[in-house]
Amino acid sequence: MTSRPRTRLKRVRASVGIASLALQQIEDDLRADDVDREEFAAILRELIEDTDPPGGFLAAVVQLLTAAARRAEQIEPDRDGDASCPLHEAAALITDDAGQRLIWSARALHPQGDS
Repeated sequence: MTSRPRTRLKRVRASVGIASLALQQIEDDLRADDVDREEFAAILRELIEDTDPPGGFLAAVVQLLTAAARRAEQIEPDRDGDASCPLHEAAALITDDAGQRLIWSARALHPQGDS
């Protein structure tokens, strides 16, 4: 491994560390004794709604997994999908399952004008 991939891996590790700390802060806010249903629902919506970055946190994770899947398609042996298919499936599960469940949870806590 040359110094360039090592530097890239260090950047990725640092970024994952930053993201982990940010998620820990969100978790701490969710566990706060003074968070009410409306605020709790708003926090959940921040993870899925068009915020910064556009599309919300889960959309950013899906984009990351999709980029990884596309790269895996290019470098996996025999282009057989052993690496890329699970990454595409993980992205789809987040979009189709996790995202929808967050929406349902937020609506159950606070409908925010839903009819």
